[in-house]
Amino acid sequence: MINASLIALGKTISKISQSFNRGNGSTWPGHIALRGNKNFIKDILSKSNTKIIIVAGTNGKTTTSGLIRIGLEENGKKVLQNESGANLLNGIASTILLNTSLQGKITKEFAIFEVDENALPLILNQITPDYLVLLNLFRDQLDRYGEINTIAQKWHNAINKLPEKTKLILNADDPQIAYIGMQTKLQSLYFSLEGKQEAKSQHAADSVSCPKCGNKLIFANITFSHLGKWKCGTCGLQRPNPTLTHFDSYPLTGTYNKYNTHAAVLALMNLGIDATLIKSSFENFKPAFGRQETIIYQEKNVQLFLSKNPTSFNQSYQTIRDLNATTLLIILNDRIPDGRDVSWIWDTDLAEIQKFKRILISGDRAYDMALRIKYEGYKQFETFERVQEAIASGIKYIQPNETLYILPTYSAMLDTRKILTGKKIL
Repeated sequence: MINASLIALGKTISKISQSFNRGNGSTWPGHIALRGNKNFIKDILSKSNTKIIIVAGTNGKTTTSGLIRIGLEENGKKVLQNESGANLLNGIASTILLNTSLQGKITKEFAIFEVDENALPLILNQITPDYLVLLNLFRDQLDRYGEINTIAQKWHNAINKLPEKTKLILNADDPQIAYIGMQTKLQSLYFSLEGKQEAKSQHAADSVSCPKCGNKLIFANITFSHLGKWKCGTCGLQRPNPTLTHFDSYPLTGTYNKYNTHAAVLALMNLGIDATLIKSSFENFKPAFGRQETIIYQEKNVQLFLSKNPTSFNQSYQTIRDLNATTLLIILNDRIPDGRDVSWIWDTDLAEIQKFKRILISGDRAYDMALRIKYEGYKQFETFERVQEAIASGIKYIQPNETLYILPTYSAMLDTRKILTGKKIL
């Protein structure tokens, strides 16, 4: 009966949290459940026939999970998901708890869990997925996670313990991710994106050494960072042949979102959903919070592009630049969810920065970002210690038919959404 008591308590805590506008109660119920029963997740899932999909990677987890979800739901499937972005063990435990009856039964057909890259090995000890989708590995919060080779090795060790029922959906263009598939006996399917850029070095290229022998990789083409068609000139290791390289419809802009789309499509196709039905379902996709989400604030459009590391910042910046943005607000924090080390801002690629009429800067480390902008030779920037003042100024600058584009780190995105919507997420 211990799980029934934990489920009842967790549901009550979540309702109280929501009623007092203290977030949606997406982590505390799970924290309490795991304190009461460390095997809570295993116990609940063992009584369920729910198919489990885990999505992991540095960038794109929330968007990819959302695309898989809408592809399933629009085709009549019942799905649960840790949609708030609570992607550690307690967040996943909360999602399970809140979707479980007092008798400990999950009635949904599918469970989609996006998982923090550092937490993936721990979660794979608790959950055996039917599908494991691995998107990419980039430098992110080096003070917490270490270099990507460290994360990749931990993933190798954890995945090698999985049973044959788990199917891998892997990014062929990321050398570390592709190598995981080459090293395992599990069935592996690969997605890719045929690059149109030249084979030239990129800003924030993190994985340019062969994952097998350590020598420098050769790239026939590069999409961005270290993603592309790669080969080792020493040992001969090369990008595996991808199953999917193109799709007819992309619900979000940006090269990075094409990868997210391909990952979702490949997973959905292997779940038996036809490409035509997938395309139709994506027409109803709405971006998750902070991931190209548009919010109406004071009768003007504000669009958020979560930018939490060099690669995500560079891709967000390039996308809004290509959208002919006039006003940009960058919000840089260094809190626990962001990582304390903000030196990554010097790996950002601010090409054609003069295209912007003005750039506003705020956040806990606003002056670090201001220095970065200054060294780029841009003079039309303003610095604000309070985010609310920065947003207010940005709103005044833009015309009714324009959009205020905001590039925030993770905690900054949460702060910004609270200002724009009047309520917390987590």
